[in-house]
Amino acid sequence: MSFQKVGIIGAGTMGSGIATSLAGQGVDVTLVDMTDAALERGMGAVKKFYDRAAEKGKMSADDAAAAVAKVEGATDFQAVADCDLVIEAVFEEFSVKETLYKKLNAILPDSAVLATNTSALKVSELAEAYKDTSRFLGLHYFNPAAINPIVEVVRGEKTDPALFDRALEFCRKTGKKPIACKDHYGFAINRFFVPYGNEAVRLMDEGVGTPAQIDRVARECMEVAAGPFMVMNLVKPKIMYHAQNNLGPHGAFYAIADTLKTRGDSDYEFEIGEDASGDEAADQKIADRLRAAVFFPVLQELDEDVASAADIDMGAALALRFGKAPCELMDALGRDEVRRIVAHVTETYDHAMPASLERVGRLRD
Repeated sequence: MSFQKVGIIGAGTMGSGIATSLAGQGVDVTLVDMTDAALERGMGAVKKFYDRAAEKGKMSADDAAAAVAKVEGATDFQAVADCDLVIEAVFEEFSVKETLYKKLNAILPDSAVLATNTSALKVSELAEAYKDTSRFLGLHYFNPAAINPIVEVVRGEKTDPALFDRALEFCRKTGKKPIACKDHYGFAINRFFVPYGNEAVRLMDEGVGTPAQIDRVARECMEVAAGPFMVMNLVKPKIMYHAQNNLGPHGAFYAIADTLKTRGDSDYEFEIGEDASGDEAADQKIADRLRAAVFFPVLQELDEDVASAADIDMGAALALRFGKAPCELMDALGRDEVRRIVAHVTETYDHAMPASLERVGRLRD
């Protein structure tokens, strides 16, 4: 295997999930957090996952115990000094990550690789805080990382190409399906998934539909198991707020919806309710707007060569459970219909129509 011992800094939901996934593949993991309480929760999450797997007969008790034993915990950053790969999974704020990397500069050997699990920040910008930008890249695992198969492998502007290939292979050998990504805010998947949730909030703010109605229409028009409001409640609206804020450099369409902006990173959930009724005209408007919020970013990232259409669709299907993945759906609808739908974004926010629109009908060829 390309990396033998992996350090993970941050024992929260993502860090403990990554540790759980790697341990199950036989990788030695050192999980680090700053407090005993946080570390205990993270280590407890790993044990709970494998205890349940054994109880359900998905693996033997011995195999479960062996997986748990692969993870050791620590509250001192020095514990990752002997790791050949360190994955940072701390709070999604540039300054927090930058401060951590500067501390790691004095701890990690020159041979080590540092990866960020950021979901939307620019990898190349984060890399500047690390002592060797050629040995820095993005490894964005999707939640729940213990079982979600998708990892976006992001090559920064200065990432060593051979190291990038090594990281892709590491993901494959540890049971994941990697998506090779060029470094742009949001990468391949959150580039469209976060604006899709943001647009749902805009529709609610404008009074076009209720959260329950918008979720129903989303399930119908995007063939998703859960609508955007239900998903945002699961991942927490404050997470969506930060993710959407990170997409701001892409332009006016990516501005944060009023409710997300007003409530910021406070702890709250959307009240969805049970009445999902609505008239046909409103349903059509909701469907068009939700599709536009997905199609426009996807066409933009195809223009920018962020990822292939096949990989974008794989991520949508496996990480997000879209029944109809974006490129597949656009090809099925046809160029004229996609142009009509996307025109809402280009006309409302004064964005150029993406050149990849001309490829609709053969995006996945």
